[in-house]
Amino acid sequence: MTAPVTPRLREMRWWDIDPVLDLEKDLFPEDAWSRGMFWSELAHARGADATRRYFVAEDPAHPGRLVGYAGLAASGDLADIQTVAVARGHWGTGLGGRLLTELLTSATDFECAEVMLECRIDNVRAQKLYERFGFEAIGFRRGYYQPGNVDALVMRLTDPATSVQGTEING
Repeated sequence: MTAPVTPRLREMRWWDIDPVLDLEKDLFPEDAWSRGMFWSELAHARGADATRRYFVAEDPAHPGRLVGYAGLAASGDLADIQTVAVARGHWGTGLGGRLLTELLTSATDFECAEVMLECRIDNVRAQKLYERFGFEAIGFRRGYYQPGNVDALVMRLTDPATSVQGTEING
């Protein structure tokens, strides 16, 4: 029996947009991001004045096949997790935690003191991941996810550097 190959994380590039869109449509069919939204985010992820960081998880057994992606926006001392997505076949493997760790490391690099996110109220699996990293629920946004009119749970993490260190130690 062959051991599973761990996906390789790397910075997202423009040529990743199409495979990311395929995952996006599979995982978030009602509220998938558009090609233009990803292009706009990546435009802010380059150069000395970058305010975004996006990562993809590539399946090393199938070069070019993406099995996850995640992104973060920073402004001043506040970061906002824009998206975290893992292909269904990789749920429960720890890939979501690895992607989240990259985002929190980026928030620390941007010198952000807090990280915010919105999570679908019906996505309990994602909420448990965020809670493991120290995020706390602080409110709701009614009807945030459209067109399904699904509420969002707003979560906040203070001191992302400490959270990353704690999850690395505790697994």
